[in-house]
Amino acid sequence: MALEITPHIAIPDDELEWKYIRASGPGGQNVNKVSSAVQLRFLLPLNTSLPAAARNRLRVLAGQKLNDDGTILFAARSERSQEQNRRAAAVRLTALIRAAMIEPKMRKKTRPTKSSQERRIESKKRRGSTKQARASQRRGGHGWD
Repeated sequence: MALEITPHIAIPDDELEWKYIRASGPGGQNVNKVSSAVQLRFLLPLNTSLPAAARNRLRVLAGQKLNDDGTILFAARSERSQEQNRRAAAVRLTALIRAAMIEPKMRKKTRPTKSSQERRIESKKRRGSTKQARASQRRGGHGWD
């Protein structure tokens, strides 16, 4: 069963590797005998279903989850059951891929309006005159030196 990202995009099973390991944490004696923790490995170099731009953004967004061989590794061990951990890892991978699918908007250069420039200059002049008035008061010998 493929992992559905959007109605038009799904990750085939042959691009995903599931590994089950023993988890630490809650579960009592069950922890010692059941491999409930899940490692999900997304084989990004084999992927053909995502656009190239989204794959590049995915590499950046993956951060430390990206391995040297280009795969992305998710580990889920917070739940007690293997199925819940499997779902959690799949949800995290899906969220990361959906974030990579969003194309960032290009920044448009803007210029300040004439009135905003005038307001800025006027406030600078006001501030300068205030400081100048203080300086002349100090020179007047009020003992503030």
